[in-house]
Amino acid sequence: MAEAAVLPETLRVDRIGGVGRIHLDSPARFNALSREMCLAFRRSLLEWAEAAEIGAVLVTAEGGRAFCAGGDVRALYRARQEKDPDIHRFFRDEYRLNHVVHEFPKPYVALMDGIVMGGGAGISVHGSHRIMTERSLFAMPETGIGLFPDVGATEFLNRCPGEVGMYLALTGARLKAADAIAAGIGTHFVPSSALPALAEALASADLSDGVAAVDRVIEAFAAPPGPAQMRANRRVIDSCFAADGVAAIVAALEAEDGYFAIETADELRGKSPIGLEITFRQLRNGRGLSWPEIIRREYRMARACLEGRDFFEGIRAAVIDKDRCPRWNPARIEDVTEAMVDGYFAPRGPELDLD
Repeated sequence: MAEAAVLPETLRVDRIGGVGRIHLDSPARFNALSREMCLAFRRSLLEWAEAAEIGAVLVTAEGGRAFCAGGDVRALYRARQEKDPDIHRFFRDEYRLNHVVHEFPKPYVALMDGIVMGGGAGISVHGSHRIMTERSLFAMPETGIGLFPDVGATEFLNRCPGEVGMYLALTGARLKAADAIAAGIGTHFVPSSALPALAEALASADLSDGVAAVDRVIEAFAAPPGPAQMRANRRVIDSCFAADGVAAIVAALEAEDGYFAIETADELRGKSPIGLEITFRQLRNGRGLSWPEIIRREYRMARACLEGRDFFEGIRAAVIDKDRCPRWNPARIEDVTEAMVDGYFAPRGPELDLD
């Protein structure tokens, strides 16, 4: 299907000075990404990458509650119910957008004000400048709906210090600004009240120095993010999440003293067992892969999830019926076999086209 030339109502694209701005405008849906938004977003970036008058890109969002809470999983659930043979298109077009963000040749500034989850990370964390505020809340909660942390998370979670990336991937733990910056997710802290002035300063700045010029603008508004809270639990995280498998991680946590370890083990027991196992292999075996290998591998995994059961059961329990009682299959971590996990990494259909 050809990419539509008309912008969706949930996305605004304009230019302010030498800055190309993309504004997510669907606050009632926490600025969740639709396929149409991904197509229009990517098209704008491709145009601006070649436009001499554009010195940087600024990505903002409406509402203050959420920068972007992820992809529109309700639409995926409907597509499954309607037996749409092209249901994989959303992941294809989202990941192609992530690729353009990752490879964007100019400064890319994301104002991550509010909730940043799943697909929201894909349009921010790959950029050069990731601005967090006191309202920022980052998480990759996909194992809770039978999926895996995608949108290139194999790369950015493996960049986190110690075993923090594996911890975030498996548990879906939520980080406020200070912890997210300490983990390498964000690059700067700016109070939310200063974001309009920051945008104006970028628009009026001489951006001919590229990243250095944007650095100077942002540093004029940046402030200390405060103390990172996760530091108190780093010993447990780095020790337990270094174990050789999900079951071993849970056992290590259960052998620890303290509320954090017990709570974390209980949290993992409630996630999708197959989601946990494929996520563990995704990150542990994904270290050292090139970016094209990472995003193509994640596309294969996403297609496998679309063909499976747990992803849609997770959406049903969390978003459709909201009973919070998913019936996972297999039901226990111990019942997931190597052969089951192997299937999620096997080729299925054409590889992701990144051009």
